[in-house]
Amino acid sequence: MKELILQLKENLTFVLISGLILAAIFLIAKFTERFLPGMRKVSPARRVCIIAVCSAIAAVLHMLDFPLLFIAPEFYKLDFSELPVMLCGFYLGPSAAVACEGVKILLKLLLKGTSTAFVGDFANFVVGCALVFPAAAIYHIKKTRKSAVWGLALGTIILTAFGSAFNGIYLLPKFSQLFGLPLDAIIGMGAKIHSGIHSVTTFVILAVAPLNLIKGVMISVLTLLLYKKIARPLFGVKE
Repeated sequence: MKELILQLKENLTFVLISGLILAAIFLIAKFTERFLPGMRKVSPARRVCIIAVCSAIAAVLHMLDFPLLFIAPEFYKLDFSELPVMLCGFYLGPSAAVACEGVKILLKLLLKGTSTAFVGDFANFVVGCALVFPAAAIYHIKKTRKSAVWGLALGTIILTAFGSAFNGIYLLPKFSQLFGLPLDAIIGMGAKIHSGIHSVTTFVILAVAPLNLIKGVMISVLTLLLYKKIARPLFGVKE
């Protein structure tokens, strides 16, 4: 905890900006729900309980992350924490998914701290929202398997495209700045895996994009397979 507090002080500006972005994404999700016809009405207490349970499960899954060294350098890791977040979003809507994603990151930081000066944690939140926000929004337009498939497909596309661009434009330079690690050194790590990597652009295309695509597809498939089976006993969902 002392180490986490020290890192917070050292990277206060970055943490504050991240918090503002988190709040902005939540407000956008909340505003979007005003135009979705399929939103459920649940009591505030039930809503908080569901978000809390899903966030706790997501935090545990997040800490069980693992690298895919044949695709990207080891500081890029794959996890399945978006699965309970997606289930929460399908039941309660986009704002609940965003809230669940944010609480997941906070729980992970309290339990495990950060090894990336908060850059990786911020990236996980933003990229996770890129997947669950559109998927949950599309599903709540009309709660059918077809709309779920379309929503998950759109979320995966946005995750892959936005996540890759976000890495290249902001996250990689910020990671380099906070760690004092030259971008050329990071690109060199990617070049050891893919001979075609020689710049930030080729790094995100050949390393980051495939990792995001794999994650999006796996979370989407698991959501389609498990939502009814898990949501019925957990949420009381009947559709």
